[in-house]
Amino acid sequence: MRQIRQEPVFESRYDAGRQLATWLAEYRNRSVVVLAIPNGGVLIGLGVALALNADFNIIISRKIPLPLSPEGGFGAVTDDGTTILNEDMVKRFNLNQQQINYQVSQVRTAIRQRSLLYHGKKPPSLVKGKTVLIIDDGLASGYTMMAAVESIRYRQPQEIIVAVPVASAAALPKVEKIANKVIACVAGFGPEFYVSDFYRYWHEPSDEEVLQCFKEWGLRHRPDIESLGKK
Repeated sequence: MRQIRQEPVFESRYDAGRQLATWLAEYRNRSVVVLAIPNGGVLIGLGVALALNADFNIIISRKIPLPLSPEGGFGAVTDDGTTILNEDMVKRFNLNQQQINYQVSQVRTAIRQRSLLYHGKKPPSLVKGKTVLIIDDGLASGYTMMAAVESIRYRQPQEIIVAVPVASAAALPKVEKIANKVIACVAGFGPEFYVSDFYRYWHEPSDEEVLQCFKEWGLRHRPDIESLGKK
């Protein structure tokens, strides 16, 4: 059993969302779109979107698991097909193109299923010319976020801000190279980094919990829009 040496900083993802929102106060009531990476990032994105009075949606970005070792990954794929590979991991595990293609196709299939569940017939948020905040529950290797950033860049936003409660020291410089700004409440510098260690209560959010977040945002955000229209 792995020993946890990190004192929790956040009670839960919902608490992390509230704390992260305070770091993003300058974006309140601006032309901002909050895009959360499911599943864990959605619970955090809800608090951020509500605090900033921002549009709220998802961008699906998933790890490409290593063959026979699915807890590890060698890159990430997004819902529009954007793919980023960790070339060091590809070389370390001597992965050939056939293995890479197979793993990527498996992830794309899973993404399509999840996209249908979460998006339904709702179109993606319009981000052209806007500030986009991409939210996740943490950065470990950084590749899932990097794929999300590259995907959104194709849609011509004004700027892309990556915002997470916690990030590893290894991931931060990688993501900073491709995002306009990276905001993290906490940075982890230990030899072993696990996002879960920074949360007191950690679980894998269900699809139902993700859908409930969007339902809550719709119920709580719509009155704000209507009241603004009456002023």
